[in-house]
Amino acid sequence: MHTPKRSSIFQSVLETLKPIRGQSLAEFAVITAMMATFIGTALPKFSNVMELSKGEKSINELDKILLQAKNFYETTAALEGRGRLPGQDKFNMAVGGYTDTTTLMSDLELFNDYTNESIGKKWASVFGVSNAKALRPVGSHFVDDTLSAEVNKAGEVICGNCPLGRMKGADEWLDLFNREQLISPFQDGHYIYIVIPGSGSGADVVAPRICVADGESPKDFYKIMDL
Repeated sequence: MHTPKRSSIFQSVLETLKPIRGQSLAEFAVITAMMATFIGTALPKFSNVMELSKGEKSINELDKILLQAKNFYETTAALEGRGRLPGQDKFNMAVGGYTDTTTLMSDLELFNDYTNESIGKKWASVFGVSNAKALRPVGSHFVDDTLSAEVNKAGEVICGNCPLGRMKGADEWLDLFNREQLISPFQDGHYIYIVIPGSGSGADVVAPRICVADGESPKDFYKIMDL
């Protein structure tokens, strides 16, 4: 069914407002109420369009994060002998609280609110929870990636194949984006990620897997990439 344009609707209403002989105050009140209805129903539609636009922008930003992750993986493969992802000390070490995709997908089905503590604390902030230009939302439980390999009493990292001068994940991400963080278009948005570790060696090696999401609603705004 064809829906008249808003401009046509308002024009029709305005036409009825022209002086008409015998028009009563009651009729005028009805017309005024009609105009209020038209205005009231237009606002939710406009709001939905804005939210849709924000969602599309956030998805585009997630794509940019994954593209940089792929570049990082390929660069470290050339420099270190084995590719890894930002935040990883080695390709077979996890970032965040997941070691398999099944558990990750089960949690994502429930992760529609950044205030979820049990799930939120399993995720690391892409650009850092204390980044002045992209703070994590108040009430969230995202964490900063930290060096996961064991450190001895002398402060030395105990890891057979950890990169020298390894930075925390947030700093590695910032370097990938020339120290310019991406900011979610949502008021309570914040970019987060996890890395499921790789495994094996030689012909049997399995590359790590990364999932990035927007803390506004990870259930709705997430992407996973295999390498």
